[in-house]
Amino acid sequence: MKKIQISPSILSADFSQLGNEIKKLSEAGADMIHVDVMDGHFVPNLTIGPPVIKDLKKYSSIPFDVHLMISPVHQYIEAYAEAGADIITIHPEATNDLQSSIDKINKLNKKVGVSLNPDSKINLIEKNLDQIDLVLIMSVNPGFGGQKFMPEVLDKIKNLVRIRKERNLNFDIEIDGGINFDNCKLAIEAGANIIVSGTTIFKSNNGNIKKNIDLLRSI
Repeated sequence: MKKIQISPSILSADFSQLGNEIKKLSEAGADMIHVDVMDGHFVPNLTIGPPVIKDLKKYSSIPFDVHLMISPVHQYIEAYAEAGADIITIHPEATNDLQSSIDKINKLNKKVGVSLNPDSKINLIEKNLDQIDLVLIMSVNPGFGGQKFMPEVLDKIKNLVRIRKERNLNFDIEIDGGINFDNCKLAIEAGANIIVSGTTIFKSNNGNIKKNIDLLRSI
C-alpha cells in the first residue's frame, strides 16, 4: 500500500495571509500544497493565477500540487510550470487533445495529474494511465469549497486500483472534495493515497493544523 500523503487545499486558507498560511502548513507536516485554480468558465468561480503561485513558492519548499480547473487548459500549462507548479493536474474535458497536454507537462519536467469529476468516466483517461503520475478523483462537483462528500465516487477509486494492479502501473490516486475525519477512512480503504482537505484542516479542532493533518494521515 502506498504511503498516505496530505495535500491541504489553500482554498480554505485566509487569503489575506496566504504566505504565512502556507508556511504553517509546511511546518505542520503537510506533504504538499494543493492549489485550486479556477477560471469562472470551466467552473463557476475565480481564484488565483501564475503570479500569485510564483510569490507563494517563496514560503515553502514542499511540492505545489496545482489543480487547473480552466478551459482551454493547454495554452496555460507552461505559465503554471514556470510559476512553480510541481504537479500539474488537468481535466480531460478541458483540452482538445489530452495526449498533447500530457506530453507538454512531461516536456516541462513536471508531474502529470489528470482529474475526473464525479460524472466523468475512467475511460476518458484509461489509455493514458501509463503516462500519468496522479489521478485526482473529485468527490464534489468542482467550483467551491465546503461541499458535501459524494460517496459514489469510491467505486471509481476501487476500479482505478484494479486497473493499476492489472497493468502493473504506479500512479497515485488523490481525492478532493468534502473530506473530513469520517469519510477520509472510506477514501483510504477504497485506495486513495493522497488526501486533499481544506475546511477540515483549517477549521477543525480550533484550527490546530498540525493535529488535523496528523489525524487525517493516521486514520
